[in-house]
Amino acid sequence: MQLSVATILKESAVRHPDRIAVVDGDVRVSYRTLWLDVLRFAARLRAHGVGPGVRVALLLPNTADFPRAYYAVLAAGGTAVPVHALLVTDEVAHVLRHSACRAIVTAGPLEAIAQAAATKTGVEVLHVTTDGEPLAAAEPREAKDTAVILYTSGTTGRPKGALLTHANLVMNATVCAQDLFALTPDDVVLGCLPLFHSFGQSCAMNAALRAGAALVLSARFTGPGALELMASEGVSVFMGVPTMYHALTETLEDGGQRPGRLRMAVSGGAALPTALLERFEAAFGTVVLEGYGLTETSPAALFNQLATGRRPGTVGHPIWGVEAAVADPETEDRIVLLAAGEVGEVVLRGHNVFAGYLDDPAATAAAVVDGWFRTGDLGVHDADGYLSIVDRKKDLIIRGGFNVYPREVEEILARHPSVAQVSVLGLPDEARGEEICAAVVLRPGAAATPEEIVAWARAHLGKHKYPRVVRLLDELPLGPSGKILKRELKEVCA
Repeated sequence: MQLSVATILKESAVRHPDRIAVVDGDVRVSYRTLWLDVLRFAARLRAHGVGPGVRVALLLPNTADFPRAYYAVLAAGGTAVPVHALLVTDEVAHVLRHSACRAIVTAGPLEAIAQAAATKTGVEVLHVTTDGEPLAAAEPREAKDTAVILYTSGTTGRPKGALLTHANLVMNATVCAQDLFALTPDDVVLGCLPLFHSFGQSCAMNAALRAGAALVLSARFTGPGALELMASEGVSVFMGVPTMYHALTETLEDGGQRPGRLRMAVSGGAALPTALLERFEAAFGTVVLEGYGLTETSPAALFNQLATGRRPGTVGHPIWGVEAAVADPETEDRIVLLAAGEVGEVVLRGHNVFAGYLDDPAATAAAVVDGWFRTGDLGVHDADGYLSIVDRKKDLIIRGGFNVYPREVEEILARHPSVAQVSVLGLPDEARGEEICAAVVLRPGAAATPEEIVAWARAHLGKHKYPRVVRLLDELPLGPSGKILKRELKEVCA
């Protein structure tokens, strides 16, 4: 079956040619213009040897050039390889070598690193251009062909290249746009998430353009800046990670003006504390849909949905066409499903599961067992089918022989009146194996001491669960998508 991710933009350009597709500062690009820009750049890519299956890296900021380049590579029949914007030269060079990219497209402040990595690897450097004759039509591709290679964060070594097919990405964008968020051409989606990341790329960019909605881009997220964009652009749907929700809530509670059109907010990328969800909904007068997914699942897999109901503290039910279950985490060679109420490894199967890791059959075989993708996350289903993510298997703390899930402790500490942000981790301890540590950022004007927070936690958590160590920090180390970097945090707290 022929199917291309480029069709997402092409069809919306046919249906909504004069509507705004992308807002980038003062620049407004219509669907007709964006598709023409894409076809012109696709023709230039063809002149540089990019055709079916040829890989092209993208090291670009959140500007209109990202969708221009992304869809142009796909329209030319190539495979897009978005590169993490915070990588250093050697790391970018590894991605270029491992993926065997023909070229790297770059711009602005990222160009120096792209050029240095290209020089190391003999890869051609290209810039987005929108002049010249356009390609006559997008190159047809098979649904099973690889559209995008996204590199995982590499928490267990070198990043792996996840192969996402055209079917994976078109289905994910369609389900997000139509089923989950009910996007229409009248919607305005705020795209603060980095577009090289699966959440920003699929759920924000691809889904918005699939629906014919407007995508407002922001190169750098701040609470005041995002709030201002929401008001000035009439944003109706916000998509972000928990640290963004914290910043927006603090900004609004400090006197910012509530945006008038916001009808829905979407959270993913990390667990959203229930206390923060409740604060945001009260402050903004809107509903938050929290979901769950991974790079390898395109990414959306489960969501709190308007159709199936919401339950704060959970990630809801599987999206259309996807199954989710909980399996025995200790049985690696086969999938042994567990009953509701039992904690185990979350496993997924459906149209969203990737085609495997690039040139790594062993890692692929370990990740996909009996047709199920093993997520590495621990979860539990309740009697109504709502899934709660307990924690990453690797983040589980074992204190004195007892299992402690950081997510549970974080949920409690997030309700302390002086706590703005919190992340819980295990520190090595000779007597108990690991000791529980809470890294805490206090709310402005708060003056709680570590001893006071420990005492409060002791009153609200079991004896084996409350943190004996509290580190007060000015800020938590964050990645570009807003995720808390626990490896760096452990170094700070040790």
